Amino acid sequence: MDVSHTPRSSFTVFERSAVVSPTASTLERELAQDEEDIHRYGGDDPHQPPSKSAGPPRPSTPAPLDPEEITWDGPDDQENPQNWSDRRKWMITIVCVVMTVNVTFASSAPSSATVSIMAAFNVEAEVSYLITSTFLLGYVFGPLFWGPGSELIGRRPIFLIAMTTYTILHLGQALAKNIETLLITRFLAGFFAVAPLVNAGGVIADIWSVETRGLATSMFSASVFLGPVMGPIVAGYIVDSGISWRWVFWVMMMFAGSCTLVMVIALPETYAPVLLLKKVRARRKADPTGTEHLFAAHEKQDWTPRGVLHRTLFRPFQMLAGEPILVLVTLYLSLIYGVMYCLFEAFPIIFVEKRGFTIAQNGLVFIGIGIGTTFGAVLNVYFSRNYPTLIKTWRGFPPPEERLWGGMVGGCAFVVGIFWLGWTGAYPGVPWYVPALSTVLVGMSISAIFISFLSYLVETYLMYSASAFAANTFCRSLVAAAFPLFTVQMFTKLGVNWAATLLGGVGLLLAPMPFLFYKYGARVRAGSKFAPCVDLKIAKILAEEAAAAAGEKSSV
Repeated sequence: MDVSHTPRSSFTVFERSAVVSPTASTLERELAQDEEDIHRYGGDDPHQPPSKSAGPPRPSTPAPLDPEEITWDGPDDQENPQNWSDRRKWMITIVCVVMTVNVTFASSAPSSATVSIMAAFNVEAEVSYLITSTFLLGYVFGPLFWGPGSELIGRRPIFLIAMTTYTILHLGQALAKNIETLLITRFLAGFFAVAPLVNAGGVIADIWSVETRGLATSMFSASVFLGPVMGPIVAGYIVDSGISWRWVFWVMMMFAGSCTLVMVIALPETYAPVLLLKKVRARRKADPTGTEHLFAAHEKQDWTPRGVLHRTLFRPFQMLAGEPILVLVTLYLSLIYGVMYCLFEAFPIIFVEKRGFTIAQNGLVFIGIGIGTTFGAVLNVYFSRNYPTLIKTWRGFPPPEERLWGGMVGGCAFVVGIFWLGWTGAYPGVPWYVPALSTVLVGMSISAIFISFLSYLVETYLMYSASAFAANTFCRSLVAAAFPLFTVQMFTKLGVNWAATLLGGVGLLLAPMPFLFYKYGARVRAGSKFAPCVDLKIAKILAEEAAAAAGEKSSV
């Protein structure tokens, strides 16, 4: 998930001279520089942030545009993905959503076939849990390659490489002769499958403006959870049909191949810096001598191994070590993400062992999670209904805390849903539909919390949000990979009720977080090294303008 590379307020590269006048205040000049950085670098500014305590070391005015730099031919340039037709944008969005559903479907589908795989390879249950964990472990390391890769060569080539290889790797899983082969190919499949998770949000930001991308972003966020929900449903019926467990992987391969084909046909390049680079190269090819002085900003970035490693490895962990907001959000989202994958191992205990469900019937319980995640996405759209007005009021940068409403509702709902599931699911005498209904609330809370907090990270860190996302993805994928390894033991030893109480108790401790951020977040951001706090600068400008207007009115 990325932030847009198109400016969101009146401070655009086409109007800069009109906005930053010689008489502009230092605060206005600094604000204009911030917006220019966001425009130029999106969520991946290669420079270190200026020290807030030492005062702004950057120039007091934005660096003038180099006349030799190729940019869009005005704000209405049809080559700019932001200006494509809505029909084309929605087609691209749907392709991204389907790819995301596919790669997350692959993470959970084999969980319904673990008993058959254990018998086929004669391995212990603890080893079979690795089938899910190794795939999620690939999610940990993949973003280190696919994120920078998309910014270096573009979104489309990365999708083409990753989706094609991911599809082919299903052969190794379907034809595996031993558990070692299956686990290795699962890890590699996860490594390549994470590319859409890393870059599909960036594609949406490439083509939709911040005012119009709310629905598209919610659809993408919901698809992250719909895929894992669909996996056990489809795989459960395959296993119960009596055919080989290998057909789970054959079906996964057919699904992946279809998505790859659609992507090849319908997904163009959308990353603006790469498109501008192609534009420069086309002009150079047409007129080698007259255009040799022209360049694209993409060519001036530091793409040396050291520069890339600094942004992809050093900075994310630097932020994780020194940014309280990022640390707490990562802790919360890691718990929520881990619980989602915990359910794939817990549901068979609640519904198969205690209530005699078949594998297919157990998979159907996940429909409740799917319905809930959809409700969560709709809830965030509802809470964002006034966001376009806030954008105008705040000159493009409303307070990030306005994104936390979904997290407030979701945090409370998560605690209720987990306790409901645990204390009704533990007793076979309670009708099956009572714990099953709790999954709707759990799914809604997971989706609402994720969409809310990921949006909060984007708005908080702006040009450094790519590094914040890298740190967050690394940690929550590690936690998700670990949860299936101990879930069965935890629910068996503690009992369903007390295991759920443990998870719900941790959720209860973290539930106040969005409320505290809403009240104190601005104060915390003001002391952050990486949060630009554009809204706080705008608030000062608005206060100065109001004071000046009041002074003029009183003098008259």
